[in-house]
Amino acid sequence: MAAARDLQARLTKPAGSLGALEELSVRLSGLAGTCPPPRPTPATVAVFAGDHGVHAQGVTPWPQEVTAQMVANFVAGGAVVNAFARQVGADVMVVDVGVGVPLHGGATLLDANIRRGTRDLSVGPALTRDEALAAVEVGIGVARALVASGAKCLITGDMGIANTTPAAALTAVFTATDPALATGRGTGIDDAMLEHKVDVVRRALALHRPDPADPLGVLATVGGLEHAALTGFILGAAALRIPVVVDGVIAGSAALAAAAFAPDAVAAMVAGHRSAEPGASVALAHLGLEPLLDLGMRLGEGSGAALALPVVEAAVRVLHEVATFDSAGVSEK
Repeated sequence: MAAARDLQARLTKPAGSLGALEELSVRLSGLAGTCPPPRPTPATVAVFAGDHGVHAQGVTPWPQEVTAQMVANFVAGGAVVNAFARQVGADVMVVDVGVGVPLHGGATLLDANIRRGTRDLSVGPALTRDEALAAVEVGIGVARALVASGAKCLITGDMGIANTTPAAALTAVFTATDPALATGRGTGIDDAMLEHKVDVVRRALALHRPDPADPLGVLATVGGLEHAALTGFILGAAALRIPVVVDGVIAGSAALAAAAFAPDAVAAMVAGHRSAEPGASVALAHLGLEPLLDLGMRLGEGSGAALALPVVEAAVRVLHEVATFDSAGVSEK
C-alpha cells in the first residue's frame, strides 16, 4: 500500500486529483500484496437465488414464483444484470441455493439447493444452523471455483422475492440499528405495507434475540439462503485476496455477516454503488466503505456492482499505464 501511495504521488497528475480512485488503487495493492495490483479481469457476477417463508406475511406484492421465473431469465441472458455484464465484459453465473421449485437450466446455472425456501422467520428460525452453514459453504465453494477458473474479480448478485425483509433484519442486528431505519420499500411497496414490513422485522428480532457475536446464528434465525451464500462468497474472495464488488442491500447485509465472521474480510470489499434502499447505506457506514456509484438504483441482481467494474478497472489501470513525472519528462511543481 505504501508503494502504491508513493507511485500515485509520482504520476503525471496533481496529487490526490483522482479522488476515491487513488485510495481504491492503494487498497487493491494491499489486498494483492503487490503494486501495481492485478487487473480485475476477467470478472464474474454470481447471482445467488432463494425463496423466503416470510413471503407469507405479505411483505411484498410480488408472487413468490417470480424468483424461479427470474432465474430462468438470468440463464437465458434476458435480465438487466445480463445486459450490464455484457456491457462491462463480465460473466454471469446463477446459483440456486434455495429456490422453492426445482429448476432446469444450462451451463450457467449451478444447482446447490439446500432447501426449497426458508421457513417464516417471523414465527420461527428461518434455517437450522446446519442449513445456514451449508449455504455459507456453497458461497465459499463458488468463490474458490471461479477464482480457480481464472476470475480476478468477483461481483455479488442476488435474486429472491421478499429477500429485503431478511436483509433488513440482518442489517438491524449487525449494526444495532432500529428496524425502521434498516427497512426499505424493496420492489416498491406502499406506506402501509412498509409499516407492516417493519413490524414483521421487529417481531422477528424480538422472537429470536439474535446475537451479532454469533453470525451463523443470526443467519440461521433471520437470514436467507442467498444471504448466507453471499456471506461465504465474500469470505471466499477475501481468503483468496481477490476483490469482491458488493452490490446493494442484500449483498450489504451479507457483507455485514462476513465482517462479523472475519473483520479483515472488509479489506477485500469494494462498494459498487449506493442502493436507494436505506439499509444499504446503514451497512456501508458500519463497514466504513464509500460506494463508487450513486445512481438511485434499487434493483439488485448485482446490477449496480456490475456497472462499477469499469471504475475498479480504471483505478488499477492508472498504476499500470500512467507515466511518472520522471519517465515522461514532465516538470513537477
